[in-house]
Amino acid sequence: MRGTSEASRKAVLKAFGPVASASGADGMKLGRELFVVVDALDGSASLRRALTDPARDADAKAALVKHLFGGLDSRVTDVVADFAARRWSEDLDLRVAVEEAGVEAMLAAAQNAGVIETVEEELFQVQRLLEGERDLLVALSNRSVSREIRLELLEGVLKGRLNEVTHALLRRAVEKVRGQRLITTIKLLVQAAADRRGRLLASVVSAVELSAAQRTRLVTILQSAYGHEIQLNVAVDPEVLGGIKVQVGTEVVDGTVLARLDEARRRLVSQR
Repeated sequence: MRGTSEASRKAVLKAFGPVASASGADGMKLGRELFVVVDALDGSASLRRALTDPARDADAKAALVKHLFGGLDSRVTDVVADFAARRWSEDLDLRVAVEEAGVEAMLAAAQNAGVIETVEEELFQVQRLLEGERDLLVALSNRSVSREIRLELLEGVLKGRLNEVTHALLRRAVEKVRGQRLITTIKLLVQAAADRRGRLLASVVSAVELSAAQRTRLVTILQSAYGHEIQLNVAVDPEVLGGIKVQVGTEVVDGTVLARLDEARRRLVSQR
């Protein structure tokens, strides 16, 4: 998103956060209803233009939202009307922002139920599974395959073993495969869950499984460096040969043997 849309997204989501938190078990309902709005926006360019037209009065946009979605929960129509009252760089950005609000509502339900950490871990494990199973990832991401077939394939993988919120978010990700890669969508869900818990997400790739003591030590180092609680997600990849690679946000600290060998190779080449 460009600056104008990003500012609108942040402002509305910040106001919606406490509403989602106070919704309790209703968070799942709010999330599903917000996804209904997203689907309507997906299916109608004229609706997106009407709700993002800067020349149109905010009250008129709110009235249109109430007219079209009056059968939904008032908390849903309120946040959609708030989104519509803002300014957007592109009409498609409104759809993305409403989708994020739906995710926020579902994660709030998980947090209220005391299972947000479980949801985050399950999303991460599915992310790692798909990163290691390229054929499966391609099949789930293939927009030329019908939605029903993709969802059936997903259900065959999940086998009903995940939390309700995890399951709903993954179904949504597969159901609405868009421009960005499916694996990117899942990574963003993991990040959103960490954000909901008030933690920075540190993604770690290691040649071998880290012991509990090593994990604790790494968390302590990262918390000291960033001054913030850290959620550590560790994946094992034997191809790194040794050491670890840590990513926090956009910052990457690569201490793997592979990285060091690659650096040595580049130095040798530059000296020829």
